[in-house]
Amino acid sequence: MGIWAYIVKKSKSSAVLVLLILLSSYFTYFAVKGDRGYLKYLYLQNKVSEAEKMNANYDKRREELEQKVKLLSTSSLDLDLLDERARAVLNMIGDNEFIIIDEEDDENSD
Repeated sequence: MGIWAYIVKKSKSSAVLVLLILLSSYFTYFAVKGDRGYLKYLYLQNKVSEAEKMNANYDKRREELEQKVKLLSTSSLDLDLLDERARAVLNMIGDNEFIIIDEEDDENSD
């Protein structure tokens, strides 16, 4: 009877230990790879930084467009810019003029 009691006692304590190891493994796995885990956190941080870069580019583009609009306003009309825009929209030039097309500038204007 002494050996049987010893085996039962040791198996109960080992079952608790195995259960604790399984539970800690489960929570560790999901803390790293789960939907709200560390790897997902790093992925989302990367997405946030990409979105912030895109936002900065859009802000810069918006400021450039606002500056062009400000130059075309009636309070501070820039005649050179007005002439340039009119020629670009109407696709017209003078008889003694020629046009050099800057493809990089055309890509930015879209």
